[in-house]
Amino acid sequence: MARIKTGPTRHARHKKLLKLTKGFRMTKNRLVKVAKEAILHAGAYSYAGRKQRKRRFRTLWIQRINAGLSTIEGAPSYSHFVKALSTQKITLDRKILAKLATEQPEAFKAVVSATLNK
Repeated sequence: MARIKTGPTRHARHKKLLKLTKGFRMTKNRLVKVAKEAILHAGAYSYAGRKQRKRRFRTLWIQRINAGLSTIEGAPSYSHFVKALSTQKITLDRKILAKLATEQPEAFKAVVSATLNK
């Protein structure tokens, strides 16, 4: 049985790894050991970033809804408004409410008046 050397396999693996680190700074895109570590960190950061993006959008939607409520006379605060939505069984999520508040203020006023009517 002939001895199998890892040269071509290792070279391919290293090339694949270095391709992933293209655009990284300093030795992180040249040295295999450093690049491997950089890829691990980059993956962790991107995973956390995907979660943070969802958080940031939710806060943005809440700010837009709150701003829309402040323009309407006699409108409740945000927390009372959300509670009223759930008691009235109006199932509009924050993304849609924020879109209504910014793009269609009349429709948003109608939703707010529907929550106030009991």
